Amino acid sequence: MPGVDSLGRIEELEGVASGFAATRDGIDAMLRDRGLRQTSPELTSESLLRGASASAVLAGSSSTLDEVRAGMGDATGQAALRLSVELLGLVPVFPRTPLQALARMHAVAAAGSVPDDELGRPRDATAAARLREIAGLLDVDRPALVTAALVHAELVTAAPFGSADGLVARATERLVLVSSGLDTKSLVVPEAGHLALRPSYDSTLRAYAAGGRKGVHAWLLHCISAYAAGAEAGPLGDH
Repeated sequence: MPGVDSLGRIEELEGVASGFAATRDGIDAMLRDRGLRQTSPELTSESLLRGASASAVLAGSSSTLDEVRAGMGDATGQAALRLSVELLGLVPVFPRTPLQALARMHAVAAAGSVPDDELGRPRDATAAARLREIAGLLDVDRPALVTAALVHAELVTAAPFGSADGLVARATERLVLVSSGLDTKSLVVPEAGHLALRPSYDSTLRAYAAGGRKGVHAWLLHCISAYAAGAEAGPLGDH
C-alpha cells in the first residue's frame, strides 16, 4: 500500500483536481436545488440505511435492502445497520479525537464476531501506528472528497483491526463528508456509488494496495465517479 508519506501532491495527478471539483459542484447543486424542499430526518435515515445495505454487500453480505431495513439481514448486514445507527452521533467526536471514533466504529461493527477484548483495538503495535498515520490524514489541507477517498482506501488496505475493516472504512468515508460540512445531513450515499461501480471498486483498491502513485491515481479516479453516483443514489436523487 502507498503509506501516507507517499500521498503528497496527489491533486496534481491528471484529472484528479478537476474531477473532484466537478463532483463537488454536482453534489452542492443537488443538495441546494433538491434540498430546497424541506429535508427531514427521515431522508437522512433513508440515506444511512441505503449506505448500510450497500456497504454490507461490499463486505460479502447477501442481505437485501429490505432485509437490512427490517433488521433481518445476515450478520454482516446487521453489523452495517448497527454502525449506521450510531454513525452521526460520532460527528462531534470525529474531528477532535478520530482514533476514539474509529475504535467505537469497530466496536459496534465487530460486536459478536470477535472477542470483546479485541473490539476497538488495533490487531498489533504496527497496526496501531498505521492507524495513527491514517488519522493524521484528517489534518492535511485537502478537499473533503479527496480526504474521504484516501482514508477509505487506507483503512481497507491497512486493515488495522483485522475484522470489519471495510465496514469501518466506508463509515469513516461518510463521516468525513458530514464532519467537513460538505454533506451535513448525510444525504449522499457513497457506499452505493462504490457498489454501483463494484468491478472498478475492487480493482482500484487492489491497485492502491499494490503501492505507487499509479494505484493511488486509479483509486481517486474511481472515487470521482463513485461519489457522483452516490449523490444520485441518495433519497434526494429520487425526486
